[in-house]
Amino acid sequence: MSVDAFTPPPVAWRRFLGHRLTLVIGAGILLFFLLLAIAAPLVAPYDPILQNADVRLQSPSFAHLFGTDNFGRDILSRVIWGARIDLQIAVIGVIFPFLIGTTVGTIAGFFGGIVDAVFMRLVDIILAFPFLVLMLSIIAILGPGLSSFYIAMALVGWVSYARLIRAQMLVLKSSDYAVAAVSLGFSRFRIMFRHLLPNAIAGSIVFSMSDATLVLLSGAAVSYLGLGVQPPLAEWGVMVAEGQSFITTAWWITLFPGLSIVCLAFGFSMLGDALGELLGVHE
Repeated sequence: MSVDAFTPPPVAWRRFLGHRLTLVIGAGILLFFLLLAIAAPLVAPYDPILQNADVRLQSPSFAHLFGTDNFGRDILSRVIWGARIDLQIAVIGVIFPFLIGTTVGTIAGFFGGIVDAVFMRLVDIILAFPFLVLMLSIIAILGPGLSSFYIAMALVGWVSYARLIRAQMLVLKSSDYAVAAVSLGFSRFRIMFRHLLPNAIAGSIVFSMSDATLVLLSGAAVSYLGLGVQPPLAEWGVMVAEGQSFITTAWWITLFPGLSIVCLAFGFSMLGDALGELLGVHE
């Protein structure tokens, strides 16, 4: 008899299908931006970094549906190409904290004692500093750019995942199937990562969707401050920063990239809710 304790698939799927509207909306938004990013060279009407002084600061029209910026660049084309960078930010900015936090939380929760104390004190130290301030400090030390942003997110963002996994591991390691696994002589590695972690990770998976929203907004904020993606690359945070000086006369420069950030963040949030219902996290 298996010692694993998964939610029966029929029960999970009935719960999931009961919230299919949330799934459709969230997955639909993310799929739209993903396809837009993949097909950017085909669907973007203009070169996103091509400057044309003759059409600078033109309002939305048939020739430029989202208008042009102060350099005469087509806003629609820059929004489309920006989807590539912002999706990359949201995904990569979550993967590394997720992996680090999951590993640390699993080890700390399973072994307890001095191991747990050391890891949790490190978590407390990181949480003592405001998230954005600590992240900006790391990026300032490393230098502006996406690589620095990803490193900063990995060094700061893992603590939430570690705390979630640790809390679950502390409960699950005393469960019947965990005791049975120990009695059968399974190795600690197998018990941690095959029997306990699959049952402890649901909350972290759901949290990762909300975290993707935070990472996306953080990436846009860092780029807005000039520490993230560097011009002339098309990134929504950069576009908002470039348009702030023209907010009263050329509102379209900031409006469309800003709406794109909101829509993509909303998609991640809705998909997170759907996964929460599927995995039973909200119950």
